[in-house]
Amino acid sequence: MSTRGRAARLVAPLAALLAASAAFAFVGLVDPNEPGHYPVCPLLRFTGLYCPGCGGLRTAHAVATADLGAALSANAVAVLGFVAAGALWLRWVLPAWRGGPVPPWPLRAAHWWALGAAVAVFSVIRNLPFGAALAP
Repeated sequence: MSTRGRAARLVAPLAALLAASAAFAFVGLVDPNEPGHYPVCPLLRFTGLYCPGCGGLRTAHAVATADLGAALSANAVAVLGFVAAGALWLRWVLPAWRGGPVPPWPLRAAHWWALGAAVAVFSVIRNLPFGAALAP
């Protein structure tokens, strides 16, 4: 296995890692808890309702600054999404490193529907009085 071939296979996954790392570094340095740095969620601004992503920037900031409690408090679903993205990245980069084919996408339509339903339920519950613990 040539080093040049491995390097070519790793360009895309490493570029994706660099882009994600740069985004996390930026959000880690520019605190979303301070007003004026980022735009307000349009759904929250116009309706007062939290969308599934509300608190996501605060979650990313907390992850970047290694505060897992604050990350889970701001948006637990985003934390799960970050973990899933890391797992999918490993599923992409390891076969590229070894020189084998990247396995097919693991989620089928039924999985996407279930994921969408879970996120919808999360969104509804976090906007109800008994779900206040899930609100950012």
